[in-house]
Amino acid sequence: ESHEESHAASHAGAVCCGHRPDEKRQALGQRLTPMPLFMDVHHVDGGVSSADVDTAHQADLATQDSYGVTYLRGWVNEEAGRIFCLVQAPDAEAAAAVHREAHGLVAQEIYEVSEHT
Repeated sequence: ESHEESHAASHAGAVCCGHRPDEKRQALGQRLTPMPLFMDVHHVDGGVSSADVDTAHQADLATQDSYGVTYLRGWVNEEAGRIFCLVQAPDAEAAAAVHREAHGLVAQEIYEVSEHT
């Protein structure tokens, strides 16, 4: 067992936000590396309700595992019809695929971002 495999195994039980996004990669024997972060932006003409956003988010959560994606947080401006989703994903297409399958509301914009404190 290599040092990297030993290190990965020592952190295999770590849970972040109730999810274990590294489980699939670990099961495939892939190296554990940080997953890119993306912020997507949805434009909904005529505004959007928080209740509708919550329903869509629950559908994302039910779909995300099959794409190796973790939707982390979301924000909404109901009046302006803007929804912002923060997601860990292998790439932008995987993040978009979850929205497409879960509810069909694919974001008009998506950006890879980095977190700073």
